[in-house]
Amino acid sequence: MELNKQKIIEALREVKDPKSGEDIISAQMVEQLETDEQNVSFSLLLPANMDSGTKNSLNFACIAAVNSVFPEAEVHIHVKTTVVQTAPTSIVPQIKNIIAVASGKGGVGKSTVALNLALGLKALGARVGIMDADVYGPSLPTMLGLQKQRPRIKDINGQPKIVPIEKYGIPSISMGYIIEPEQAVVLRGPRLAGIIKQFFQDCLWPELDYLIIDLPPGTGDVQLTLVQTVAVTGAVMVTTPQEVSLADAVKGMNMFRLPNVNVPILGVVENMAWFTPAELPNNKYYIFGQGGGKQLAKESNSVLLGQIPLVQAIREGGDNGLPAILNEDPMTKEAFMNVARQTLRQIAIRNEAMPPTSMVNVQS
Repeated sequence: MELNKQKIIEALREVKDPKSGEDIISAQMVEQLETDEQNVSFSLLLPANMDSGTKNSLNFACIAAVNSVFPEAEVHIHVKTTVVQTAPTSIVPQIKNIIAVASGKGGVGKSTVALNLALGLKALGARVGIMDADVYGPSLPTMLGLQKQRPRIKDINGQPKIVPIEKYGIPSISMGYIIEPEQAVVLRGPRLAGIIKQFFQDCLWPELDYLIIDLPPGTGDVQLTLVQTVAVTGAVMVTTPQEVSLADAVKGMNMFRLPNVNVPILGVVENMAWFTPAELPNNKYYIFGQGGGKQLAKESNSVLLGQIPLVQAIREGGDNGLPAILNEDPMTKEAFMNVARQTLRQIAIRNEAMPPTSMVNVQS
């Protein structure tokens, strides 16, 4: 009598997983079902922590189920154990999402985008913090008007902890709060990595929905330390329209896509997309060219989160501790708010698409 696979599958549906009560076919515990003359073979996937008695019972129950429809069949079952891999315990469990803001080169306004993204998310009702990870060239204190501020140290169970400095309702930490503005920072890789880890482990970050990381330009030690220290939700790439900026941004983007880094690109922000003079508010002058942001988004298989204009009336704001999104210029404010909204949308899409755990098969 020829063995019918569909009848075997229906018979195995009568075997239940003792933990979930679901049948082993629906629970996807049966793999590689094959028939050859009077032989039936398949793999049975069982949790690694299942006791041997239950494993044996399931094994015999499967044999009995197949023999109930094909009494002469020889049933061969290969048991595999499955290990549920859960995410490692975070060193900052109070922070739900970590967003890296990166660029391939300096001078594209990455820090401006990072700070205004943080403020935009805050305006949308989120709890947001920002970390200035550009250790060699920290600019956050200047942009927030906090050049003379120093973080407090608080004793927690005998351990000194850094209290982030808050402004506009956003806690922040930066190397610029620790050194003098004119002091040169000379650090080798291991010490640099230690500072980034300290900004996570030794800072008293409050409960946050988003922590924005303002990365230094390029693809160096700080970027690698970040992805080795915490789980990064995604990266926002910043570029300007011109070709040289785009070429460097592609290199930065490709670093995040390396298998041992594997950080999703949430999208691209094109900064200085056009220039608008104060006396001609309706005019747009594409002094750096056009299309760089769209091209980078296409190459990263992501989206253009927004285009930020260079508006003469508000250029001095950021250097005086008043970020662009808090100025009265409606064009710039709306551009940054759009970036914040689009970033939230991309994070929601990613979180919905990613399963909470993954299964890895280990043969026993």
